[in-house]
Amino acid sequence: MNTLVDYLDNLFATLPKTKQLEDIRADMLANMEDKYNELKKLGKSENEAIGIVISEFGNIDELLNELDIQLEQKETHFPLLLEEEAEDFLKTSKKASMLIGLGVTLCMLGAALLILFFQLPNFSELAATTIGVTTLLVLVAIAVGLFIYGGMLKDKYKTIEKKGEFSLSFNMKKMLEDKAKAYQPTYALSVIFGVILCILSPVSLFIAMAISEEAVNYGVVALLCIIAIAINIFIYYGGIKDSYNKLLKLEEYSERQKEENKVVGAVAAIIWPLAVCIFLITGLVYQQWHINWIIFPITGLLFAMFSAAYNILKTNETK
Repeated sequence: MNTLVDYLDNLFATLPKTKQLEDIRADMLANMEDKYNELKKLGKSENEAIGIVISEFGNIDELLNELDIQLEQKETHFPLLLEEEAEDFLKTSKKASMLIGLGVTLCMLGAALLILFFQLPNFSELAATTIGVTTLLVLVAIAVGLFIYGGMLKDKYKTIEKKGEFSLSFNMKKMLEDKAKAYQPTYALSVIFGVILCILSPVSLFIAMAISEEAVNYGVVALLCIIAIAINIFIYYGGIKDSYNKLLKLEEYSERQKEENKVVGAVAAIIWPLAVCIFLITGLVYQQWHINWIIFPITGLLFAMFSAAYNILKTNETK
C-alpha cells in the first residue's frame, strides 16, 4: 500500500499545492486502495495488484483534462527531498545557527572586555589598551572561524539553502508542517525573552550610575553581555525557524522576497557594525556611557522603518 502512496506523491510532486489538487489526490488514493483490495480478494499477489492499479490509473495530464482542470503553470520539476536529507538539513542548520550565535556573542564579549580592562584597578592605560585590544582581536578571530565553519556546514545544501531546487512529497510536506507548527510556541517564547532582555539591558547601566560614577563602565559591560545573550537567542532559535521556512518554501523564500532579503541583509551588515563602532567611540573617547546606549534602540527603530518601507515599495511595484 505504501507503494501506491509513494507513486501518487511522485506524480503530484511537480504540480501546484492547491486545495483542489490535494482533494483529487486523496480521492485517487481512496479509489486505488479500493481497487487494490478487490484485486487481492481475487487472489492477485501484491505486486500484481499494484501493477494493475497503476496501469489502469492512466496519465496525470489526461486525468486533469478529463476533470477540466487548467493549470496556469506547473512548477519546475525538481527531485524529491528524502526524509533523511530533510532531517540532516534541520540538524545542520541548528548546529550552524549555534555556531553563528556563539560567534556574535564572542564579538560582543570582546567589546565588553575591552571596556572592563580600562576600568580595572592597577591597570595602566597602555596595559588596558594592549590586553583589551588583543583579547578583542582574538575573540573576533575565533568568531570569524565559527562563521566560516558554520557556512561550510551548509555548503552541501545549496540546493535547499539558496536555490530551493527540490520538491516535497505530500507526506513529507505534512510532516514538516506539523514539526514547524509544534516549534512555533518555542520560537515565540524565545523572541519574547530576547526582546525582554533588550528592553531591560539599560537597567544595568542605570543601577551602576546610581551606585557611583566609577561604576558606569561596569554597567556598560553588563549591558553588552545582556545584549549578547539576546542576540544569541535570536540567531539560534530564528535559524531553526528559518530552516523550516526554507524546506516548506514559505512566502519569505519566494523569488521577490529573496531579492528583498538581499537588500535588507546588505543594509544590516553595514548599519549594525557602524552602530557598535559609534557606541564604542562615544564611550571610550568621549565618556558618554550614560547616554550612548540609546544608539541601539534608535538603530533598531530606523532599521525596522527601512525594512518595512522597502517591503511596501517592492510590493507596490509588483502589483
